[in-house]
Amino acid sequence: MQLRNIAIIAHVDHGKTTLVDRLLQQSGSFRDNQRVAERAMDSNDLERERGITILAKVTSIVWDDVRINIVDTPGHADFGGEVERILNMVDGALVLVDAAEGPLPQTKFVVSKALKMGLKPIVVINKVDRADARPIEVVNEVFDLFAALDASEAQLDFPILYGSAKEGWMAAGPDGPKDRGMRPLFELVLHHVAPPAIEDGPFSLLGTILEANPYLGRVVTGRITSGTVAPNDTVKVLDHDGRLVEQGRVSKVLAFRGLERVALDEAVAGDIVSIAGLPNATVAHTICAPEVELPLPAQPIDPPTLSMTFRVNDSPLAGTEGTKVTGRMIRDRLLREAEGNVALRVTESDERDSMEVAGRGELQLGILIETMRREGFELSVSRPKVLLKRENGALLEPIEEVVIDLDEEHAGAVVQKLSERKADLVEMKPSGGGRQRLVFYAPTRGLIGYQGELLTDTRGTGIMNRLFHGYAPHKGPIQGRRNGVLISTDMGDAVAYALWNLEDRGPMMIEPGTRVYRGMIVGEHTRGNDLEVNVLKGKKLTNIRTTSKDEAVRLTPPIRMVLERALAYIEDDELVEVTPKSIRLRKRHLDPNERKKAERQRAEEVA
Repeated sequence: MQLRNIAIIAHVDHGKTTLVDRLLQQSGSFRDNQRVAERAMDSNDLERERGITILAKVTSIVWDDVRINIVDTPGHADFGGEVERILNMVDGALVLVDAAEGPLPQTKFVVSKALKMGLKPIVVINKVDRADARPIEVVNEVFDLFAALDASEAQLDFPILYGSAKEGWMAAGPDGPKDRGMRPLFELVLHHVAPPAIEDGPFSLLGTILEANPYLGRVVTGRITSGTVAPNDTVKVLDHDGRLVEQGRVSKVLAFRGLERVALDEAVAGDIVSIAGLPNATVAHTICAPEVELPLPAQPIDPPTLSMTFRVNDSPLAGTEGTKVTGRMIRDRLLREAEGNVALRVTESDERDSMEVAGRGELQLGILIETMRREGFELSVSRPKVLLKRENGALLEPIEEVVIDLDEEHAGAVVQKLSERKADLVEMKPSGGGRQRLVFYAPTRGLIGYQGELLTDTRGTGIMNRLFHGYAPHKGPIQGRRNGVLISTDMGDAVAYALWNLEDRGPMMIEPGTRVYRGMIVGEHTRGNDLEVNVLKGKKLTNIRTTSKDEAVRLTPPIRMVLERALAYIEDDELVEVTPKSIRLRKRHLDPNERKKAERQRAEEVA
């Protein structure tokens, strides 16, 4: 059977996973009466809850006797490593662009990677059914983007389709016809995307996606570059330098058929398959026949820009809610994650019982922490730190391109806030319907924790997209959080009467009955300094009766700290304690005398 391998790449929320749904439905992959979840490719709990794609996944359909392997990819810049590594599996790419929003930062990132690989993308203008759609202008913007990214003549001559994945149609023009469904897209893929290039020689495959299966063990997915593979074949695994990692037998060869995986008796060159039975093989390793000596070249991945310290939870409440609490367990889990996620870098930290984890952004590291807490881990994490580097004696820091879409009346407040965070405004243009698009170059340090502030300043209408732009000279100190915090002085259950009396000091982060300990952060101080407070102090009762009734204790609802907000909120001397049931904020040093000592040391270092 003939083969085509394509990836669907786009900015977040431009309709990649919905398009895969329609392709599966209209190719006859499902029975007529089969119940299929919406966005069927977003299969894990976190993806379904947040409505985003986190992991790249493969599916396969048959159209006119040609098997088309489709790779669905994430749209967030934080998960850009997923897109970078899967592009070597495919021979073509569908670039989806929203007919109203046009090309955004992640569109630019994925298109630049696809062009660098020599792919000839097909541009699909999706969501033309939107009331504010402007498909013709968006096509011109896409052409300008390709030209700015130094596309070749052949790449600039890209075919264009218009349509709506939600309504299930594609056509050569924005007005239809709408009655042909997805057929124009299938026909264009068969005509425009070349069959996979097959090399002569024995079996070789470059590992691209890694996953763990409870029945088969480690499963490595990739495209077969040459030769064939069958169950029980003897193979060896080479790392990117050509060193032998292991030798073994293939226990199963699995291929994608719709949403299912099917065991094959033999897989041929050009197909995308999963191989089980090799306990040490991982991403960027070459799985090959015993006679092969040279590994397949793997694409280099952009470096991480942000790091956090993952530590053992040493608070007084440690071990009361989670089942995996030791340093060894946390270390093994992080090293296992780094094997499959090429954009993460895990190293031993200078501190005892802690690991340094570097990634692309707060969202990527936040998703990792959330996944770990759902698995039963307890840990404490530090504030995200930006990875600086030195070149020719100058200190450089990562700069991001930030695109913000907002209503015009909020533009002034956003420009002011971002200039305080050392961002430079490079472009300001109307985007229709009373909205504006602002483009900034901002240091990554200044953007930590800005998302919540943006939503407040724009009444929830601002949309921010970020992308790593490059390294630039360090821009100097940036003002952090202006308020101090309220710190508990003792261990016990918080009392409503005490919280009520402390409301003048600032908003609380805990409810009555919450278990607290010394050094735990229980609220935000209205002033710039930290304040130690007693939240356990009950009302003193006497047997003297008075005519005045007791005042009813009415508490203001506390600030709810979700994980991402907590990570952005804390300062360098604070930690977020993460357990399967709770997210608590605490000081790094729980003892007040230790805190004073550490503060003095910091002051001496600065001096």
